[in-house]
Amino acid sequence: MAITFLFCLFLGRFFYIQAIWEDDLNLRAVDQWTREIPVVAGRGKVVDRNGEVLADNRTAYSIYARANAVSDAEKSAALLAEALGVPYENIYEKLTEKGRSEVTVARRTAKEVVLSIEAHDLGGIYFAQDDARYYPHGALASQVIGFTSYDGSGTTGIERGYDSYLAGKNGEVLSETDLVGVDLEGAVAAYVPATDGLNVRLTVDYRVQALAEETMARVLASSGAKAARAIVLDPSDFSVLAMVNLPSYDLNDIPRDDIASLNALSRNSLVSDIYEPGSTFKIVTAAANIEEGLRGNSAALPLNYVFSSSRTRTVDGSAIRCWSDHKNGKHANQTLAEALNNSCNPCFVDIALALGKDTFYDYLKAFRFGQATGIDFSGESIGMLLPESTVKNGDLARIGFGQTVAVTPLQLACAAAAAVNGGYYYAPRLVREIYSADGITRFQIKPKLLGRTVSEQTSSILSSMLEGVVRDGSGKKAYLEGYRVAGKTGTAQKYEDGHIAQGKYISSFVGYFPANAPKYLALVIVDEPQGSYYGSTVAAPCAAEIFQGIIDIMKIERAEA
Repeated sequence: MAITFLFCLFLGRFFYIQAIWEDDLNLRAVDQWTREIPVVAGRGKVVDRNGEVLADNRTAYSIYARANAVSDAEKSAALLAEALGVPYENIYEKLTEKGRSEVTVARRTAKEVVLSIEAHDLGGIYFAQDDARYYPHGALASQVIGFTSYDGSGTTGIERGYDSYLAGKNGEVLSETDLVGVDLEGAVAAYVPATDGLNVRLTVDYRVQALAEETMARVLASSGAKAARAIVLDPSDFSVLAMVNLPSYDLNDIPRDDIASLNALSRNSLVSDIYEPGSTFKIVTAAANIEEGLRGNSAALPLNYVFSSSRTRTVDGSAIRCWSDHKNGKHANQTLAEALNNSCNPCFVDIALALGKDTFYDYLKAFRFGQATGIDFSGESIGMLLPESTVKNGDLARIGFGQTVAVTPLQLACAAAAAVNGGYYYAPRLVREIYSADGITRFQIKPKLLGRTVSEQTSSILSSMLEGVVRDGSGKKAYLEGYRVAGKTGTAQKYEDGHIAQGKYISSFVGYFPANAPKYLALVIVDEPQGSYYGSTVAAPCAAEIFQGIIDIMKIERAEA
């Protein structure tokens, strides 16, 4: 009985080794008798809409060691440490690590260094061509492009979001070795080729990006501001032409040793951070009122409605005042167009309360506040919109002129575009296509319509009013003769710990041209400018510079009178 049991036990063990354990044992045998040197796939490029390279590769080399094949660990460690400029102990530990078949000694090594090491003919030391990521334009669009980690994988931005396309698939060179890992004489190496990554074409135009960055850098320096940001997009399909976040950093000199600084500098605040927009939000309130009037809603205030000359509105016991008097020290009666020109808060309080919570919130949802815009970029915030069930009249009144609501800059830019482009809300996009090295498009990212906000008639009426803001009102410093610029200024107080931060403001301007058929829209934000802080004097001139630069780049002719 015992003999039968032992026989069955041995038979079962034999079956397990031969049938079940076979694949694993074969792999172990192959690993023992072969040396694998990786062939690193070339990472795909990131280019702008016109093919200008924004992220590329430079040839570098990796150094590997097989401890069993290292003939003189002390001598090899000393030579490698000197050539690479690293501690001897670190190299020696790797060269004597017997538990692994192969260890990486160094990556992203210059050709000259590799040649100097190769001249010593060190046993057990091998080399493989590698790639080091390189960014031809340095800091340009750094928060959008992002960067890679030491192992070449995407860490932030487009590099991370599209890593599966950019990375490719590594290959390897397999060489037969003896039991201790030394190459067998006369053995033939097997080559498994790498598959290079695909290229990513952005919607960004590097010329517009560079122009916007130069403009915002000037205002950052001249105003002593904490930060300066800008978005430029095409209102016809929400393609992003530029995204500027300053201060910034050079993608070729990443401050990896200062994680807090790196996290702050690499953050795309236009997508991930929120703020109270202030008067730029009045575009949405005006659009809602015009649309409801055209639909025959009696609650909407007519286009020829004359708002009260009173400088104050009292809502739920709280006084809301206009920021200034309009004419000769007196707060004048005014129409909606004039209220936009003067950026008069009480008038937009009247509109929000007249429309009512239910109707106004329908428009806030249609303009996707409190929701993601759908941009192809990670880390997007949805903003902060009070739940409709909790909103009181005082809240509604303040939302009407851009308080008690927090948005991302991208949300505001998209909402403004959807208000003036005929009412079409698209998912904003940063990538146009994925293509291979031979120029063949593998994936195309087309404009995606998410919904309608207002009618084309409302857009036309609103755009005419916003053109008046630039021609006659608070946006005069964005005016360009012959180009029909339209827009709205904003000056918002900042809050800290739930209270107004005295002396701290966000100056902004959102504008576009031409007013009758919007093609370029820019949102400019200057955070905590010192001295003058009004959007009309700080942000609007920046938009004018950006628009003038676009006109020069694209060679846009003046509109006929």
